[in-house]
Amino acid sequence: MKFLSTTCAALAAAGFLAIAMQPANAEETSDTRALSRTDLKNLQFALEQIKHGRQIFRYDTFGDEAFWGDALRLHTAIAGSANGGVGAGLSPKAALAVGLKVDVEALPPALRADLQKKQVDLDSPATTLALLQLDAVVGVRGLFDDSGRRLQSVGITCALCHSTVDDSFAPGIGRQLDGWAARDLNVGEIIALAPNVQPLVDLLRIAIPSIDAATVRTVLRSWGPGKFDAELLMDGKAVRPDGKPAATLIPPAFGLAGVNLHTWTGWGSVTHWNGFVANLEMQGQGTFFDPRLNDSAKFPIAAEAGFGDVRRTPDLVTPKLAPLHFYQLSLPAPRPPRGSFDAAAAKRGKALFEGRADCSRCHVPPIFTEPGWNMHTPDEIGIDSFQADRSPDERYRTAPLKGLWTHGKGGYYHDGRFARLEDVIDHYDDLLSLSLSSSERADLVEYLKSL
Repeated sequence: MKFLSTTCAALAAAGFLAIAMQPANAEETSDTRALSRTDLKNLQFALEQIKHGRQIFRYDTFGDEAFWGDALRLHTAIAGSANGGVGAGLSPKAALAVGLKVDVEALPPALRADLQKKQVDLDSPATTLALLQLDAVVGVRGLFDDSGRRLQSVGITCALCHSTVDDSFAPGIGRQLDGWAARDLNVGEIIALAPNVQPLVDLLRIAIPSIDAATVRTVLRSWGPGKFDAELLMDGKAVRPDGKPAATLIPPAFGLAGVNLHTWTGWGSVTHWNGFVANLEMQGQGTFFDPRLNDSAKFPIAAEAGFGDVRRTPDLVTPKLAPLHFYQLSLPAPRPPRGSFDAAAAKRGKALFEGRADCSRCHVPPIFTEPGWNMHTPDEIGIDSFQADRSPDERYRTAPLKGLWTHGKGGYYHDGRFARLEDVIDHYDDLLSLSLSSSERADLVEYLKSL
């Protein structure tokens, strides 16, 4: 989707808002004044920020190619030996198999036609390089030499983990959908392709002195699709007490307007987490400050590596946090597809949700999380404390429920421990002694599917 010019977009939005602001009835509002020149300037500023933020979200690496390319040499594994890299290379088929997506709107018409005619070699890493040259691989940026043919480095963007496509052209190829959790993406498998994981080994040895490159790759590959371990390079805890991988599901980045803490275990606001991820997870070149990471008992790696106070010059992250924030807050949770839930059952489920089941005590409509500090102890929600203990506040966030239908793949809760919505409801029925009937549970499921 291409943006209108800034001026036209501002005027279009102003016209829309002028209509939208008309009172539906006298009880709602008595303000019928037209938008002022200042209002229009504010709208234009907001739209410019959203447009800029969209560009950052989709295409800005924050300079992280210094890590993924220069240090890990991931680009050489993508290119393959036939294209100046190493190994077999990453073909489009292999890329799609690990959950990478292709933005069809970045493909020229001739290439789309050739794809439809099956005249494109999807088994060749050279085709992957061509897609990178077009900026068509969602969340991955290739840096090429002056000839435009040799891949010299590679970086990643926010969209890698928080965008998908609508599959409108083919599976894994379609229009980009920003904010959606990338539940097909096997992040660990992709990182494990890198020829040099020694930078990760060196960090993890702070907490695990005996770890080696082979073990690091084993840990990365244990995560599976749709999961990532954001705390691994903070505390070095690769597995849970039950022996399962410590990685958690990638959360959506839409529907965050009005939501305070928005990661599974809190940590901070939208901009805090953007700064945290851009600097410490994506390995961008910027500034980040969080003295809680100086706790050597809880975060031995982060404390030793100085992650609580990061200063890089030039700062390629901080100037982008505001427009990135604007854009993320502009992303609404998508509505469920027509016919994907039973409307009558959902209506009954809504009455239960807001009534006897008391779900709305924590999932407060219309944001479906608590206004304020939306955090709870593990005991309050009836689960173990492992992941909560890896965070500064040792609590779990009340997850917003809008758009829940889009991110059920991989299960529910932070680690996917509940495979179905029915399992979540059963958990709370037991925990809170609700004594819901089977039909009431089914109605609640339909309501959750309708959000």
